Amino acid sequence: MKEAFKIIVVLTVICLICAFFLSFVFSVAKEKIEMNAKRAIEEGISKLAPCAKRVEEIKLKDEVVYKLFDEQDNSVGYAFLAQGQGYQGKIKILAVVDSSLEKLEGIEVVESVETPGLGARITEALFMEQFKKLTVIPKIEYVKEEVEKDNQIMAITGATVTSKAVVNILNKRIEELREELKG
Repeated sequence: MKEAFKIIVVLTVICLICAFFLSFVFSVAKEKIEMNAKRAIEEGISKLAPCAKRVEEIKLKDEVVYKLFDEQDNSVGYAFLAQGQGYQGKIKILAVVDSSLEKLEGIEVVESVETPGLGARITEALFMEQFKKLTVIPKIEYVKEEVEKDNQIMAITGATVTSKAVVNILNKRIEELREELKG
């Protein structure tokens, strides 16, 4: 019995030391992680909206939206993060829409754990290019054949669920954004 108690105490001490070490590493790295995330957003915005010369953060509910301005300080659009469930896990997208919230300027997939070779193709330029100047009124649609309307994108063959997820994530967040900016 004494031997079992010693083992329990030793394992508990080891677990406490590991937990302390992990929390310490996280607290040290947290600021750098946040800085890198912010830098990725800034780089994404400048890539998707090169005409934006000034960015203003707007706090809406629990989310931050970025209002974009040109050289003459005219509003040129909004940048926002949208996330939701894909086929295998969370998909996080940075999107830029015009100031009327009627056209997407483009998207950038920030985070994805989709199937390599299939769903992961949402990060490829060929897929993301479809969202440039895409009409979002009516809502974005995905098609399996040829694109016929200004609000349609072509789904990735073999990854229709992931393509549908991207479309649904964007439609939902754009609709929420319209409601939040109205109020």
